[in-house]
Amino acid sequence: MTLEAGQPVTGLEPLMAELGDVVRTDRAALDEARADKSGYVAATFPLAVVEARSIADVQATLRFATEHRIPVVPRGAGTGLAGGAIGSDGEIVLSTLRMDRILEVSLDDELAVVEPGVINSDLNAAIHDRGLWWAPDPASRAISTIGGNIATNAGGLLCVKYGVTREAVLGLKVVLADGRLLELGHRTVKGVTGYDLTALMIGSEGTLGVIVEATLRLRPLPKGIPVTVKAEFPTVEQAARASSVVSASGITPAIMELLDPHAVRSIAGYLAVDLGEGAMLLAQTDGVGAAEEAASIAAVMRSLGGDVEVTEDADEAKRLFDIRRAFHPSLQTQGTVLIEDVAVPRSALPAMFASIERISAKYGIEIPTVAHAGDGNLHPNFVFDAPEVDGHVDVPDHVWAAADEMFLDCLRLGGTLTGEHGVGILKKRWLRDELGDDSFALQRQIKQVFDPANLLNPGKVF
Repeated sequence: MTLEAGQPVTGLEPLMAELGDVVRTDRAALDEARADKSGYVAATFPLAVVEARSIADVQATLRFATEHRIPVVPRGAGTGLAGGAIGSDGEIVLSTLRMDRILEVSLDDELAVVEPGVINSDLNAAIHDRGLWWAPDPASRAISTIGGNIATNAGGLLCVKYGVTREAVLGLKVVLADGRLLELGHRTVKGVTGYDLTALMIGSEGTLGVIVEATLRLRPLPKGIPVTVKAEFPTVEQAARASSVVSASGITPAIMELLDPHAVRSIAGYLAVDLGEGAMLLAQTDGVGAAEEAASIAAVMRSLGGDVEVTEDADEAKRLFDIRRAFHPSLQTQGTVLIEDVAVPRSALPAMFASIERISAKYGIEIPTVAHAGDGNLHPNFVFDAPEVDGHVDVPDHVWAAADEMFLDCLRLGGTLTGEHGVGILKKRWLRDELGDDSFALQRQIKQVFDPANLLNPGKVF
């Protein structure tokens, strides 16, 4: 079934009759659903966008899709960076963005039950006065949904101390491709009954089922005053070495972020401020003992050549981390950006930065890079100029060649292709390189068990 945006719909009338204005076929909705924040835009339009308001809407959509063998692309806020929730020709995009209720908050059990469309930062704003918070902290927390965070196993600045999304999810409700509703996981702190299907769903990128409800593990808000450490280093390798030594010393900061000199210059130009010429390493400690931990981190950084400042001032800390968060906006003013995401063992950070610098020189491409240095997760960014055709920008061959070399270097260092963005469309060509033939085949067999007709997010991941 092929449809140009704005053409009369044929074949979806039964679904439209059942769900009413939940089903959208207007050009604006279809156009939005064929792109995400990765910069990738599908060349064609999906059939429709279903803006589900309830579990029943999701089930009805998937039963209809299974009956008529129509592919379905689950989608949240569309903030993904791997092309994992993009709809195209012949597909229904199933959005859970309007399922945005906080259903329960339990102080006694330190948990919340939420619908998938709840915005990450909105949840924390709602529970802050109760002395609780949900720890996953992706850079997109102000616009990304809980469902999307779970579907990609999102990370962020706080992962080094508090873990990724997987560590903060107790249970899920998931609708399978044929419309059946699964209840997975538990409300208890412990639970090992049967296979851990909850963990399997986390990071599955909508290929196994559609998340329609989540039971989340909350934490008490950290006590005391956070302490922030800023260090400037002449080279990124020195900064990376310092972060590795901090990690190996047994100190666990809440945040440790590294910006290479290219990133620092880009942000400085964007914000019109002087940030120096070298690399920047930011760390923050929290909770009991924050001041002592910050002093130890500062001592390590100074011993390895860093020009160090320590502050307990909340406004100054916010200013420093606002600089970090200005990285991607600064690049977007310079051209099309391919935002990448690799992770290596923390001891291999200096070697990975050296590899990026070598590849940058070899291909004549500037690759500004930031890293969640505390967990070895780097975000190299390729900035390039390319013509836009019907809203679609093709990544030039030399950029993909540079990215290919970088991914293979990452794997040789014992790393992984993606720390938090997922595979989606953009990285599936390298999946077998990391998994190996047997694991790759087994994962495809798991997909077939959950979705035998291959209707959920086909063409993504595998």
